[in-house]
Amino acid sequence: MSQTRSTESPLLAELRWIHDMLRRDLATVRRLADEAAAGAPAAALQEGLRRLQSSGPLFQLKANCLSYCQVVHHHHSLESALLFPAVRRSAPHLKETVDRLEADHRLVSGLLDQVEGAARALGGDDRAVREKLVAALRTLSDHLLEHLAFEEESLAPVLATWKRWPHHG
Repeated sequence: MSQTRSTESPLLAELRWIHDMLRRDLATVRRLADEAAAGAPAAALQEGLRRLQSSGPLFQLKANCLSYCQVVHHHHSLESALLFPAVRRSAPHLKETVDRLEADHRLVSGLLDQVEGAARALGGDDRAVREKLVAALRTLSDHLLEHLAFEEESLAPVLATWKRWPHHG
């Protein structure tokens, strides 16, 4: 988990705060996937999702596995529409980095779609559906955690110099 330093830019601290929430809740979802893989009853998994809904800021907004995916989609859409163009303007030397981040967003979007599809199919004790969801969540977890770390590390020097969020245009 990222630690906010007292001298850190408020913009970078905000990005890390959001990423840390995503990491924490993703760890909980991954634990639920492991329980599903081990054959936990659907009722126990649903109870786990209900507990998750009330345990953190993102899930207090009545989120569940499907809406978590939507939160990540929305976060990445905002970054792609607002943050990345501003980084390109203010730090042209990071062009390849931003290209990689945008490619990561496309990859993560496809993985989120796989999780959503598998989550919609979950309901009974169908082992194949469970295995598909578990595999999708694990793949998402691996890629998303790597993406979040790379994004923070590569954008920190630029965000640290900004006094306010950039305007689009």
